[in-house]
Amino acid sequence: MSSGAFDQVHRAKLARNSLWVCFLLLGMVSMGWVPRIPEIKDANGLSNAQFGLVLLASSLGSIVGAQLAGRLVHTFGSRAVLFASSVMLPAGLCAIGFSTEPIILACALFLMGFGYSSMDVALNTQAVAVEKILNARSMSSFHAMWSVGAFSTTVLGGSIARVVSPQVNLSAVAAICVLAFIPCVYKLLPENLDGHSGEDDTTAKIPLFGKSVMPLWFIGFGLLAALIAEGSASDWGALLLRDDMGIGKGVNASAYASFALAMITARFLGDRALDHFGPARLVRICGYFGALGWGASIAIAVPLSESNPLIALIVINLGFVIAGLAIGPMFPAFILAASAIPGIAPSVSSARAFVIGLSGFFIGPSIIGFLAEGTSISMAMAFPILALLVAGFLSRVIK
Repeated sequence: MSSGAFDQVHRAKLARNSLWVCFLLLGMVSMGWVPRIPEIKDANGLSNAQFGLVLLASSLGSIVGAQLAGRLVHTFGSRAVLFASSVMLPAGLCAIGFSTEPIILACALFLMGFGYSSMDVALNTQAVAVEKILNARSMSSFHAMWSVGAFSTTVLGGSIARVVSPQVNLSAVAAICVLAFIPCVYKLLPENLDGHSGEDDTTAKIPLFGKSVMPLWFIGFGLLAALIAEGSASDWGALLLRDDMGIGKGVNASAYASFALAMITARFLGDRALDHFGPARLVRICGYFGALGWGASIAIAVPLSESNPLIALIVINLGFVIAGLAIGPMFPAFILAASAIPGIAPSVSSARAFVIGLSGFFIGPSIIGFLAEGTSISMAMAFPILALLVAGFLSRVIK
């Protein structure tokens, strides 16, 4: 191995270590508000439908952020985008904790969505480059660290909900993450190694529609379906347990904690599973398996909660475990498929898929809000369960 190649491998290994920490922090800061959602919803005086509408601000911010991030990463490299988003995202989280008016909450969610999507595009760009240099799968383990961060911050928020206010909780998470992000970003690959120094601008300019980008659209729709399910589990899990099953503060966060823990397991095993089954087959199995198990648990647990709340709590958490195991490998599989499309810069192709897909993470929970207003949260959860089936069906577009 030449000295230049050895240096690339060394830099890539350092970047891989930093990426594990960055994805951990991204999970912590982006999901830090999940166990406090019922309190934040009440503090802003929102009904289910109004809360669903306010959540659209996150979707808008994520779409704008991802679309800009793809071009900015290609032009300036991923580290520059990461430095900016590592401040925006925690700032949005902190503002959510202090919001008492719907307009303030909407602005905070927009900022958080913008920062999250920008950071996610840049981190996944780094992940693709690291895999290429090291010639080894790491994408699923990176996303496993995201799930570790999401799980830890959810458990922390739920455990301190009775004694610590959302303002203190979210401010502390934001401060810790912004201070930790900066040194980690310095260790990532520079623009001359992440494949996006902006020299070949033709790969960054792709049409909105056309034969050449149709595979990207279908991959994006598959990702959208998977993220509808993931976003619904994170945003409505605690409210489902509280409003439809009568489970109290702190304990109602157990649904998403179970979901996140299952995603951690699935993603740490994901790199081996992707090699063993292949991305398309793995997503297909997970989509159908997850929809069946998650739907059955809700159908059983909600009516059971009136007569036997403890058994109902176990059943509903088992359903969220099944959903987490199923959804876990989907995001890495769809992002890898998008970045492998020939003739398009990986940051641009993954950003396009991300724009299509991540909107599901926010729009899906908003739709549940409107459906729940006319029925119930448990009935509205049929929507993300159906989305899981669609994700499994669209696995056929993964090569």
